[in-house]
Amino acid sequence: MLSATPTHQRPADNKPLRLAALVIVVGVLSTYLAQTHVMARIPLQNLLKNALHVDRSANAEFFFWMILPWYFKPLVGIVSDAFPLFGSRRRSYLLIGAMAASAAWFVLWLTPRHYGNLLAVCMIINVAMVVGSTVVGGYMVEIARSTSASGRLTSVRNVVEQFAWVLAGPAGGFLASIAFGWTALVCGGVAFLIVPVAFWLMRERYTRPESARLLHDARHQLVAIVRAKTMWAAAGLAALFYFAPGVMTAVFYAQQNDLQLTTQGQGFLTFLNGVSGVLAAALYGLLAARRFTLRTLLIVCLLLGTAGNLAYLFYTSVLRAEIIESVNGFGYTLAEVAMMHLAVRATPAGSEALGFSLMMAVRNLGLFGSDWFGSHLLDQYHISFHALVFANGATSFLAVPLVLLLPAVMVDVRDTRTSTAAIDMTPAPARVPQE
Repeated sequence: MLSATPTHQRPADNKPLRLAALVIVVGVLSTYLAQTHVMARIPLQNLLKNALHVDRSANAEFFFWMILPWYFKPLVGIVSDAFPLFGSRRRSYLLIGAMAASAAWFVLWLTPRHYGNLLAVCMIINVAMVVGSTVVGGYMVEIARSTSASGRLTSVRNVVEQFAWVLAGPAGGFLASIAFGWTALVCGGVAFLIVPVAFWLMRERYTRPESARLLHDARHQLVAIVRAKTMWAAAGLAALFYFAPGVMTAVFYAQQNDLQLTTQGQGFLTFLNGVSGVLAAALYGLLAARRFTLRTLLIVCLLLGTAGNLAYLFYTSVLRAEIIESVNGFGYTLAEVAMMHLAVRATPAGSEALGFSLMMAVRNLGLFGSDWFGSHLLDQYHISFHALVFANGATSFLAVPLVLLLPAVMVDVRDTRTSTAAIDMTPAPARVPQE
């Protein structure tokens, strides 16, 4: 009689997934923290307000035009998705973008302190940063699709982003109190962090560049996005939420003029906002994304984000400011994570960088365009700060009922647990059938 011999399966090797996650974490941190409107936000706004003596509208206008390259992020997505560079759709672009950003930050250190000169160099910095950020986003979407964990991976991305704000607050507040050149040097160093990580750890199949194939794939990238009804539905929802009259610059001026805060004090408020944001993003990924459908999460999170913005109605003391920044960081981050979760779900397969960057372009245009508009209302039409905050919250709230109209296939699902044993973490370019 033969006895059955127990078969011991070899444990799944999660190393490729861990390496991919490390690339995403360092990539998001490097391409986010070193942006001109993150760690350099307080130093730049402080320089414009107190050295160049510009009003709120001109300050917000500077940031609107400074991040102009981010509004064209989808074009970078098309190029990255369809045109391999040195046989790579991600790694080569990321390395070049990061090194170019570091060099541009060094140039800013040498730039004369004039509005136009600063704006021009900051726009160049953002061109390079857009390349790196787009590639990291496309890589993240590819990994999210292969692991069936879009909500959790989106949460990881937002945890890293909020952690960047935790660092950016105290660091930016301190840098604003010393010579501006230090801001440029520190940001340039942060932008370079992803270079060794991507060079050694980023795995990707070699793609032979074929001119006819490249043009064909690029055309299909555009056709796929144009026909992606779910993508445009998500972009429309994001536009309504983000295009509310903005209060970012108005709050910065209120912190200095009304609350008499130093740049270090402003940095501490950013720190509190970031800490709450980290908690919110972690809660979303570890608990909420697995237990609730995306439709439920969108409704709840958008409501909390709107409430966080309305809290600025009570921004009248330092203590209240600390509480409100904490509340806003938690609520608004939940809304951001839910919107990015929607972006990952809505992005057509094979157009990862293009689709995700389209959502990010809508977000950036809404945030900074609405901030300029809100500051213009304050300076030119002399509406009150409280009226601006109320208009912001009311407009954002209009996005909530539209969640009910989103396609069920996209939002009436939850994240699932998927074994990573058989997952290939070196995504290959999507092959589009020839016509």
